[in-house]
Amino acid sequence: MRLVIERGELLRALGHVTSVVERRTTIPILSNVLLRVRESTLEFKATDLEREVIEGVAADVQQPGAVTVPAHMLHDIVRKLPDGSQVDIRRDAEKERLTLAAGHARFALQTLPAEDFPDIGIGEMGQEFELTAQDLKRLIDKTRFAISTEETRYYLNGIYLHTAQSNNKATLRAVATDGHRLAQVELPLPKGAEGMPGVIIPRKTVHELNRLIEGSSAAVKVAVSPAKVRFEIGSVTLTSKLIDGTFPDYGRVIPQGNDKELTVSNAEFMSAVDRVSTIASERGRAVKLNIKPDKLVLSVNNPEGGSATEEIGVEYSSSPLEIGFNARYLLDIAGQLEGERATFKLADPGSPTMVNDPGDATALYVLMPMRV
Repeated sequence: MRLVIERGELLRALGHVTSVVERRTTIPILSNVLLRVRESTLEFKATDLEREVIEGVAADVQQPGAVTVPAHMLHDIVRKLPDGSQVDIRRDAEKERLTLAAGHARFALQTLPAEDFPDIGIGEMGQEFELTAQDLKRLIDKTRFAISTEETRYYLNGIYLHTAQSNNKATLRAVATDGHRLAQVELPLPKGAEGMPGVIIPRKTVHELNRLIEGSSAAVKVAVSPAKVRFEIGSVTLTSKLIDGTFPDYGRVIPQGNDKELTVSNAEFMSAVDRVSTIASERGRAVKLNIKPDKLVLSVNNPEGGSATEEIGVEYSSSPLEIGFNARYLLDIAGQLEGERATFKLADPGSPTMVNDPGDATALYVLMPMRV
């Protein structure tokens, strides 16, 4: 196996694939990246047995072949090579070494056989459709903050992607919840997604996918089966196992009869919450909303640190209400709203509150109150 490749191309591809490689693993080959050389392409593959990333880059191939080498070490070496250098890569099969040469620098890395490298991407995918990277990023960005990190409720450790009906129109909907807050966003159902099984995409896969589509304008090909999901973004393919569990019936926690409506300037509200929560204890982070007609008073009382209040003007015409929320959760949700205003639909101090953007009917958020 022998090839020559430009350092920048090599670094970019390694940056995409090595992010799924665990720093510590009990299975030695999982610390490695698979290099497969054929015709005029160098293909990289890395996996942690839950996710797999493959990327192909153009190279000057002199002899095809395949081998695996330590992923993070290779990435660190290439990162430190001079910009614009040509990297000569060749395999010494007798010594079981892969050598890299660039300028006057030369490295020899230990290898493991390519045939021992696991392949989680094999198997048929039943459903295939396309999304723009922008649409997919929107589904992720507006929901991932609400993914649960509690391992005991593993079925909440991801985004639930499924088809749904909204105003008699078929939609592709993403939902995430941790039991304290819920985020839901949808878009028109892409062609080919009809009848798609509802799938829970794991948190790590969501973060990896978000990184890969950052700044991309390409169409993303999505393929789904009951056990796996695959995303093709340009020259990169990410395959992941799905969470094997049943996502709860989230529709039951979305309040339907909340009749007290509060409308605020989103920027003003976020700034006020941020200021008063400075004094809140890290453990509690509770902020109290005292809502009266056309007036909202935000307050925090921390026995150890003091107290803070701030008043802002609002649109509200129902009976007065006092309700508490986690300040961090309020800021997370308000940060997702694109418009200038935020609407809160409330019922009483012990019931869930619905938050949405008056200018965007495709996203909604639900927040459980706290006792303050």
